[in-house]
Amino acid sequence: MDIRISGTVSESIVDGPGFRYTVFVQGCPHNCPGCHNPQTHDFGGGRVVDTDELFRECTEDPLNRGVTFSGGEPFCQAAALYELGKRFKERGYDLWCYTGWTLSELWKISDPNVEKLLSIIDVLVDGRFIEERKSLSLPFRGSDNQRLIDMKATREEKTVIGYDCPS
Repeated sequence: MDIRISGTVSESIVDGPGFRYTVFVQGCPHNCPGCHNPQTHDFGGGRVVDTDELFRECTEDPLNRGVTFSGGEPFCQAAALYELGKRFKERGYDLWCYTGWTLSELWKISDPNVEKLLSIIDVLVDGRFIEERKSLSLPFRGSDNQRLIDMKATREEKTVIGYDCPS
């Protein structure tokens, strides 16, 4: 399946715990001022790749233990990321996803692919980046309004449960 990406990073240590493979999707409707990845905003930018290529690139690196979908806005390409994420989960990788939408906003989107992608994510980092609330001391996020959500616990409890970062 094709997906439009800005790029990838293998062995990232800033997009979740441990060594991770990070996919930066291309295209974002939020255009947050001060965004760390403004080159990912243009929906026509980046390049189109096959998800098989991304899967192969990640799994060939023995150090990667997790995968992170970032952007751009991953939920704008939810179908392709669900199919890719499902394969990573079957291989035992933990899956993180960044989004500019809040979880409650995502729950209101009537797209079965958004629901499917949410169903396999381990940790969701939600909320728009707000430059005035930027903090370099926050683990795995840029501004203090953004939340780390434990999606497994959230699905079980049917209420938002925060993720406690390992120390």
